[in-house]
Amino acid sequence: MSLIPWRNKHQETQRGDLAPLSEFRREVDRLFDSFLREPFAWPEWGFSSPWNPSLDVRETDDAIMVRAEVPGVKPDDINISVAGNVLVLSGEKKEAEEKQGNGVRHSERRFGSFRREISLPAGIDADQVTADYAHGVLTVKIAKSPEAAPKRIPVTVSN
Repeated sequence: MSLIPWRNKHQETQRGDLAPLSEFRREVDRLFDSFLREPFAWPEWGFSSPWNPSLDVRETDDAIMVRAEVPGVKPDDINISVAGNVLVLSGEKKEAEEKQGNGVRHSERRFGSFRREISLPAGIDADQVTADYAHGVLTVKIAKSPEAAPKRIPVTVSN
């Protein structure tokens, strides 16, 4: 299915000054065609791609802090592991809501799994990992080993 009549496309391709516009129109046509063929297969709709929480990663002198937004995920449904220098966060969201009143029944279910892998710098202490969950935000703190802490080097004055 094309949104632009064939004769207009043909005229544009013969004129060199409209070649970029012609390419843009072809791309828009392709996107509309794919959407009209399979409207719910697009990743933006969330049906065919896994859900991934937003992350903030911050490094201090003594630790790596990772904050993940996981609203609706129960702490028991979150898995955290450190393998080598990779932090793996995974879990599953399972929400069901049902309301009844005045002869109306409303029911919604939301679910999805996620898996995020975060590369960590060398020198972390995998035995010193803590995790805290509050108000839909998971905070993971990974301590750095004492050897990885920055060391101040004194500067001497030469004569």
